[in-house]
Amino acid sequence: MLSPLFMISIRKATEHDIPLIRALAEVVFPATYEKLLPQGQVPFMMEWMYSEESLQRQMAEGHTYYIAYADGQPCGYLSVERQGEQLFHLQKIYVLPDYQGQGVGEQLFRQAVAHVRQEGQLPATIELNVNRENRAVSFYLKMGMHRARTVDVAIGDGFYMNDYIMELTVEERAERKEERDF
Repeated sequence: MLSPLFMISIRKATEHDIPLIRALAEVVFPATYEKLLPQGQVPFMMEWMYSEESLQRQMAEGHTYYIAYADGQPCGYLSVERQGEQLFHLQKIYVLPDYQGQGVGEQLFRQAVAHVRQEGQLPATIELNVNRENRAVSFYLKMGMHRARTVDVAIGDGFYMNDYIMELTVEERAERKEERDF
């Protein structure tokens, strides 16, 4: 990875951060999906996943959010949900377009792995859904994930998520330092 152009920091989010998460999502989510999804699906998914009520419910149900900052400016977020002793789902990982390719996504991904190491029984699996046409597929492959299966999930109003389910096994930390410390 190239050196980031920004000083990147990440912190755990609280319910007080819901307006910030929504503001970030209002920029990054449409930018990511407006050309990939049928007309009307982006607003449907924004309400489904990013309404204040939805975010409050997610946090109450155990989704852990983190917010990334570049030089003190919020620039991305992730959400990890525990689904079992050894299974976690990376529900969301998004970086604002102006900060993509600068190491923010990698740092968020590493935060998700650190979260699983802290909270899970190892070895553990991280899964995530990614739209099959999303250019982020190559990012997840670079981060060591693999395509486990293909799904078409009905989400309501006649819309589907046409995704790959990608996986990564998180092991105990290795004694020696490696390029990817997963």
